[in-house]
Amino acid sequence: MELRNIAIIAHVDHGKTTLVDALLTQSENFKIKAGAPRELIMDSNELERERGITIFSKNASIKYHNVKINIVDTPGHADFGGEVERIMRMVDGVLLLVDAKEGPMPQTKFVLRKAIEAGHKIIVVINKVDKFNARPKWVLNATLDLFFELGASEAQINFPVIYAAAIQGKAGLNSDLNAMKNIQPIFEAIVKYIPAPLVQDSKPLQMLTVNLAYDNYKGKIAIGRLYSGILRKGMAVSHINRLGKIKRANLSAVMLFDGLNRLDVDEAFSGDIVAVAGIPDISIGETIADLEEPVALPTIQIDEPTIKMTFGVNTSPFKGKEGQYTTSRNIKERLEHELETDVALTVTPTKFADRWVVAGRGELHLAILIEKMRREGFEFEVSKPQVIFKEKDGKKMEPMELVSIEVPGKYSGVVIEMMGKRSGVMKDMRTDAGNVYMDFLIPARGLIGSRGEFLTNTRGMGIMNSIFFGYEEYKGDIQSETRGSIISTETGVSNNFGLVKAQGRGKLFISAGTAVYEGMVVGQNAKAGDVLVNICKTRELTNFRAKNEGLQEQLEVPLTLSLEDSLSYISDDEMVEITPKSIRIRKIFLTENERKKAKRSKNE
Repeated sequence: MELRNIAIIAHVDHGKTTLVDALLTQSENFKIKAGAPRELIMDSNELERERGITIFSKNASIKYHNVKINIVDTPGHADFGGEVERIMRMVDGVLLLVDAKEGPMPQTKFVLRKAIEAGHKIIVVINKVDKFNARPKWVLNATLDLFFELGASEAQINFPVIYAAAIQGKAGLNSDLNAMKNIQPIFEAIVKYIPAPLVQDSKPLQMLTVNLAYDNYKGKIAIGRLYSGILRKGMAVSHINRLGKIKRANLSAVMLFDGLNRLDVDEAFSGDIVAVAGIPDISIGETIADLEEPVALPTIQIDEPTIKMTFGVNTSPFKGKEGQYTTSRNIKERLEHELETDVALTVTPTKFADRWVVAGRGELHLAILIEKMRREGFEFEVSKPQVIFKEKDGKKMEPMELVSIEVPGKYSGVVIEMMGKRSGVMKDMRTDAGNVYMDFLIPARGLIGSRGEFLTNTRGMGIMNSIFFGYEEYKGDIQSETRGSIISTETGVSNNFGLVKAQGRGKLFISAGTAVYEGMVVGQNAKAGDVLVNICKTRELTNFRAKNEGLQEQLEVPLTLSLEDSLSYISDDEMVEITPKSIRIRKIFLTENERKKAKRSKNE
C-alpha cells in the first residue's frame, strides 16, 4: 500500500480531535468497539475528555482506497507545545486547522512556524464554517498573511484550502455547508498533496524516537519514523543515546498502527511510523540504528522547563486518611515513572528525603500531573508554582510569555490595567465587531494566578491564551495582590454558627460539616493580612430565649476552588494538600507561634 504521514496542528479548541473523529469513523478500516465513546475518540484519557483538550500526542492509522494514512493528533495547549516540534520529524505534511470565526491565534502561529521550518507541505482546513458569525474569507486572508509573515516558501504559500464542519463530519472545496456531504475531500487532498515518504529499505537501519508510551507487559515503547532499513521482531540493533553512546539491544516487539491500536508484526519497512519495545532506557530524540553500521540521526531539542514546584509527603494532621499511596517511596517511584514518558518534566531531589523539585513547561503541565496522581490514589502536598530564572553574561534572565487576549470592548480598560500591574507590555491592539484583540509580552511569573482574576474582570466573557516567547532580562518586582487568608484556629468540624461569624471577614471556601485543622485556610480575607477564626465554635446553650432567636443570619454559598484555582491562590507561606478525596489549602507552619518564629528568622 501507498503511505502518507500527516500531523494535525492547530490552536487549542479549533477542532483537531473532532476532525480526527470524522476521519476515523469515515475511513474504510475503522470499527468502534462496543461501549466505546463515539466522540473525541482519540482523547482516550479521562482528563482529556473532561477538559476538552488534547494533552498527549497520539497516533492512528486509517485506510483510504489503496493508501494507508498515518495520522498524529497533536496537543493544542502551549504547555504541551514541545510535542508539536518533535512530531514534525515524524511526518511529511500537515493539516493546519483554523477556526472559521477566530482565525489564526498565537498557537496557530507557533505550530505553523514549526511546520514551515521543517519544509512540510501544508493543507489549510478552515473548520467550523457552521459556526454563527463564521467569516471564512477573512480567515483565509489572515492565514495567508501569516504564511508570508513566517517566511513560507512559494510552494508552501500556494496551499490547498478545504472548508469543514468537523462536528458534522463534512468538508468541501468551498464554504457552502449545503454542498458538503462527507469528509472525503480531506482524504483526497491528503493523497493528492502530501508526498509519500521516501522508501529506503536497502540502506542501514535508522529510526528516530519521537514519542514514548508504556505498556504493563511490553514495558517502555519507543514510537517514531523508520527512515531507512527494515525492523524485525527479535533483531539486534544499536541504541544511540543523546550523548552518542552506542549500546546493543534486542527488540522484543515491533508494532504498526491500525486504527487506534498497535498491532504486533514480524517486520516493518522504511517510511512507516512504527513502535518498538525491548529498550528500557530509550528516550526521545535517540536513534535505533543498524548493529554493524550505527549512524545517529540529528537529536531532537527538548524544551527546558520554565515553572517549578516542590512535591512532598503530606504532613497535615489528616495525613494518611484519604490516600492509598502516602509514603516518600510511593511518590518517588511515581515521579520516576512519569519521567519515562514525559521528557519535558524534570525531577530534582532536595536535601530532604521526602521532598522533590518538579519542573515543567507551565502551570497546566504540572497541574495535569498532580491531577493524574491524585486520581491514582496518591496523597501529597505541593508548594506555590515558581518560575525558573537563568543567568546569562552575569545578568538575571526570566521566561517571557506572549499573551493573546480577546474581550468585549467594555472590558478592555480593566484588562489593560491588570496586565500593566503584572509588568505586561502591549505589542498589538485591534478591534473587530465590538471585540478587542490585544497581544502582551509579560513575564511568566506575572501570569501565575492571573486567569481567575481575568475571568472575574471580564465576567467570564474573555479569552486568554499564551505561548512561551523566550528568556529576557529580569523585569523587576511585580506588584503583588494585597490579600490575606482566613485561617482556622481549631481542629474539628465546621458548623453554621462559626461559619456565619467568619463570613463577615471575607469569602469562605468550605461549608458546614467539613473537617478542618489548625492552620488550614478556610477562606479569603477581604483585607490585606491573615485573620484567625474558630469555625468549629458552637452557640452557647442557656435557659433564656433571646428576642430574635428565630432570625438567623444566612450562610452564603462557599467558593469552591479547583486544583488550578488553589495553585493560583496560594502565597509563598502556603501549600496545597492533595488527596484523592480533597484539595485543601494550608499554611506551611500550622500554628501561630510557628508562623511568628519563621517570620522573625526570615527578617533576621
